[in-house]
Amino acid sequence: VDGCLKWSLHKSLGEVMKKVAFYTLGCKVNQYETEAISEIFRKNGYEVVDFEDVADVYIINTCTVTNLSDRKSRQMIRRAKKSNKDSIIVAVGCYAQVSPDEVLGIPEVNLVIGTKDKGKIIEKINLIEKGMNKVNLVEDIMKTREFEELGVEVYKERTRAYIKIQEGCNQFCSYCIIPYARGPIRSRSVEYILDEVNRLVSNGYKEIVLTGIHIASYGKDLKNTSLLDIIKKVHEIDGVERIRLGSIEPTTVNREFVDEISRLRKLCPHFHISLQSGCDSTLKRMNRKYTTEEYRSAVSLLRSSIEDVAVTTDVMVGFPGETDMEFNETVKFLEEINFAAMHVFKYSQRKGTPAANFENQVSPQKKEERSNILLELSARMTREFNKRFEGRIMDVLFEQDVKDRDGIIEGLTSNYIKVLCEGESYLNGQILKVKLLEAVEDYVKGMILTS
Repeated sequence: VDGCLKWSLHKSLGEVMKKVAFYTLGCKVNQYETEAISEIFRKNGYEVVDFEDVADVYIINTCTVTNLSDRKSRQMIRRAKKSNKDSIIVAVGCYAQVSPDEVLGIPEVNLVIGTKDKGKIIEKINLIEKGMNKVNLVEDIMKTREFEELGVEVYKERTRAYIKIQEGCNQFCSYCIIPYARGPIRSRSVEYILDEVNRLVSNGYKEIVLTGIHIASYGKDLKNTSLLDIIKKVHEIDGVERIRLGSIEPTTVNREFVDEISRLRKLCPHFHISLQSGCDSTLKRMNRKYTTEEYRSAVSLLRSSIEDVAVTTDVMVGFPGETDMEFNETVKFLEEINFAAMHVFKYSQRKGTPAANFENQVSPQKKEERSNILLELSARMTREFNKRFEGRIMDVLFEQDVKDRDGIIEGLTSNYIKVLCEGESYLNGQILKVKLLEAVEDYVKGMILTS
């Protein structure tokens, strides 16, 4: 009873802390932006709670890569309102940017922001609290030329710190809606990137992940820096123990780039190089800017210069016009390259992209069949890659407890092997020597040697 009276007294005095909850769909950039927005709320007196809890404000950071992403975004918006019918519902991100009227038309939504002006979120929520029911903050992203500074100091429940160094994409692949959702390339200033890295290191983060919508284009709009330059500058910062890159293009991996990065001991020997198809005619229809031969050359350069390097990739199945022969070419190429892991996804017809109007759309059944073939291939490749390291002693950054397995913790080697060991929660966030014992499914069982 005393607790209830105290709560009522605080409420009457306006001292009860408001609560905000987040749900993030999509990519690492969205994860970064959610963390940045949550810091804005914390600095304005809000308590951040789980999405399943009762909150005053719910933020759904949306994705629009596929039709399924759009549908999932709408589902989470409706679920949030069911948790608290009096809450304010905010949709931000790519789906909100590309289809603002559609999103604002969802009865539960109060505020639509898109992929810029996230720093104005508190100001707009205050307007809604004063009586405005629907607010649309989305503008033409294609006219945007400045990088929006948000910044993160602490990541909730994470041991790796993502740093967004770049926004937008100028590639315009024929299947992709993201350039229309994120706008043209904008690079973050070197000063702000290094300042954020220093803050994160001072807060105990050992691994920095450089991410963006198309990080290969970092610096092209600044004229006086490049992706290689920023990697080297982050490498110089005391306290940074690992640097990991987000997805890069095969055209980035030339002799100069590889010669330089091979000298950087903190840079993780793991490169996610986007492929999409192992067939040149398919790549051409996709408007990708490289050939399979250029891709092969990039991987060869990395493997000949960097010890224990892992190369991972994205592969799309069912792109319009993809014949059985083209798909078989892709399978053959994937087997030749022999990746450490692959992210396999099915082509999704996106209104507003050239490929949506291409002839010879592939049936859902054919996409499913091809996806299953590649998923099985990916699982085999991962097991084979992991098996090469059985018996080795490697550094592992432990990240989290394994769900439903008491006394088991999970971490990553620098070359992105998932390792499970017996250990306690206090070891999460530490880099420890581990003997890799046995490759199992998509991970390796290990034994911690130091703690």
